[in-house]
Amino acid sequence: MPAGGRPAHEGILRRQSARESAARTYARALPIVPVRARGLTIEGADGRRYLDCLSGAGTLALGHNHPVVLAAIRKVLDSGAPLHVLDLATPVKDAFITELFRTLPPGLTDRARVQFCGPAGTDAVEAALKLVRAATGRTGVLAFTGAYHGMTAGSLEASGGAFDVRVTRLPYPQDYRCPLGVGGERGAELAARWAESVLDDPKSGVRLPAGMILEPVQGEGGVIPAPDAWMRRMRQITADRSIPLIADEVQTGVGRTGAFWAVEHSGIVPDVMVLSKAIGGSLPLAVIVYREDLDVWEPGAHAGTFRGNQLAMAAGTATLAYVRTHGLAERAAVLGAHMLAHLRRLAETFPCVGDVRGRGLMIGVEMVDPEAERGALGKGLEGSGPARVGGPDRPSERGAAADGTRTTPGAARGPHPAAPELAAAVQRECLRRGLIVELGGRHSSVVRLLPPLTITDEQAAAVLDRLSDAVEAAALGHAGRGGTAGRAE
Repeated sequence: MPAGGRPAHEGILRRQSARESAARTYARALPIVPVRARGLTIEGADGRRYLDCLSGAGTLALGHNHPVVLAAIRKVLDSGAPLHVLDLATPVKDAFITELFRTLPPGLTDRARVQFCGPAGTDAVEAALKLVRAATGRTGVLAFTGAYHGMTAGSLEASGGAFDVRVTRLPYPQDYRCPLGVGGERGAELAARWAESVLDDPKSGVRLPAGMILEPVQGEGGVIPAPDAWMRRMRQITADRSIPLIADEVQTGVGRTGAFWAVEHSGIVPDVMVLSKAIGGSLPLAVIVYREDLDVWEPGAHAGTFRGNQLAMAAGTATLAYVRTHGLAERAAVLGAHMLAHLRRLAETFPCVGDVRGRGLMIGVEMVDPEAERGALGKGLEGSGPARVGGPDRPSERGAAADGTRTTPGAARGPHPAAPELAAAVQRECLRRGLIVELGGRHSSVVRLLPPLTITDEQAAAVLDRLSDAVEAAALGHAGRGGTAGRAE
């Protein structure tokens, strides 16, 4: 303990608050000072240990300091190889590209090109938008409500909440808060028809765009998996109109959703894939992979000083190979289904848990205010039948229709309002119990879990126990203030 009697980590946190930008985010909700980490576990400077289900916002596919990643980094360091070589060819880069291409969806590998971008996913999104605009000679982009593609100006244009005349936003289908008031297969069908109408109506005000960009699972948007059938419709709609389809797999890639790449669930082959986060094995790396006929760039048309991070490529090669050879995507599918089932039982106990959804080890728990009046979901559409929720990985509510499809109780009245303060309370209660989780969603009301793919059954049980206890504590605290978010009678 330093002079003055206060623990050293408190001084570090005070100095961070005094010196760093007001734009800092994670540090506000997670006032800890990590000093050691391995696998799922982080140890703080205060000696406390935490189970990390944030995983660097999904960057750590193998968790912290995995032995194969550390060995790959040490091998490069010990070899005397250059660490910074711009975009020159190296054995390390060649090995990375070879392993990356080995994992790509069938139909893309044999006709693909790869472009190394700046070190962040947002840089790769910029490159993808720039590429399709150059290849098509068009400027507009189709994107989706709730999307998140990064923090640079171009990627923000395509993200939800931004406004730009070059970007046309389309409804992203979801069950719990369907933008078209229907949900399920019907809602996805109407969303697809909307896209077709915008493109084919000469009076829609939308010119043929340079590309369409989408996330197979919206992460920051609230952990919303796209229906597989809708994904196939988007692929068909864009292919029929010669519109390049860009799949943003920055967070969903490398086994996270139960397939190596999330587009594989629907069987589609996009024209461009945006990759970052886990592909660098915990270090900064971002690329786009795209059809070779789109490769119209002149030399230097898209460049960046830090495109040749040799340590990240070595760590990425080790990570990609480990996930592939150890079947971690398949493992994520099985364990993720188990965790979702457990959390849905939690939702039956606590009315404040409005929805549980996800795919693989990308899981979201939406907190709601059960005493507030429900929305008007389905008003005027009662004749269209019950709201349906799609797929075995995505049932979002309790109850079942006669044909076996799951339905939302009171679907015609819609869900309760989002409860961001309650979600923040759950996050705080989780941290008190040694569990790190993130918040997301349109109103920051979704508690998000992104554990490493190496999480064990025992660790998953511990995560679920701590999260369940945190939900109960937060719900009781809400009820104590006059709410009704406690246990269901």
